[in-house]
Amino acid sequence: MSERRSQADRRASSGRRASEKSDNTAGFANAAIAVCDELGKLTAPLLLQLDGGDISPRRLSLLAAIGELGSISAAAKYVGMTYKAAWDAVDAMNNLAGVVLIAAKHGGKGGGGAELTEAGKRLVGDINNIRDLQNRMLALVAAEGADESLWHSLKTIRRMNMRSSARNILSGTIESVDVGAVNTAITLRLIGDDRLVATCTQESVRAMSLTPGDRVEALIKASWVLLADGVDGASTTADNSLTGKVSRVTDGAVNAEVSLQLEGGNTLTAIVTMDSVKKLDIKPGRILTALINASSIIIHHGDSE
Repeated sequence: MSERRSQADRRASSGRRASEKSDNTAGFANAAIAVCDELGKLTAPLLLQLDGGDISPRRLSLLAAIGELGSISAAAKYVGMTYKAAWDAVDAMNNLAGVVLIAAKHGGKGGGGAELTEAGKRLVGDINNIRDLQNRMLALVAAEGADESLWHSLKTIRRMNMRSSARNILSGTIESVDVGAVNTAITLRLIGDDRLVATCTQESVRAMSLTPGDRVEALIKASWVLLADGVDGASTTADNSLTGKVSRVTDGAVNAEVSLQLEGGNTLTAIVTMDSVKKLDIKPGRILTALINASSIIIHHGDSE
């Protein structure tokens, strides 16, 4: 399909396909089973789980756009990815699926082209079918008068299922996004009115579409958290200082894991040497301050995947 095809034509074509799919609900289950048996398992919100890793909803959207537009460059612009990120995603999808989903060629006049293989087309078809079923289910829930607490609970469950090698995962709401010359400072409001400042590149902010009011997660490795006694934010160069009470100390041969119950209610874990435990007399009930540099915090935005 030509890259010069107008958006109006694409919308009209998409509408026709959606109409055709809505009249064919009987075949949805069998179609989904067929591709799941071959590739992996599709789960809400449309994450393709494979033995080697997961393919995110954003990458699945890229896959569908490539099939629609016949070009990785055009598809990247359509879903809001950089050209390099799109190529990385194409390579990852082909590798993770264990079967080629996208047949592409670099360079050439117009920057090369791309098309979906039969396996890729089947997967996109199943994605569209499952999305249609999900939309119907959500419309049914809304029609029956689901209140705000249900949607809040669904989002909470999604955050609780998050897995990461980072020991600390703190959920918060973006309070401000301050763009600098190179990096952007993101201020999060945590539960209990604690604040956390993280720095991201401008490209990351654009890629995740970070804006005030968004719910995000801050990932912090325990080894990036420093503990201090009698220190406040005004007397340190650290971007973040959070005070709390030691709730647990787990001793090891060389290091200890210290859990700090913050004033706002979050728990923050730090890894310190056994010498530091003795020097600071770290024990349950002790009041300490956690120091964290903004550059040591990774922001995760689930809705951007």
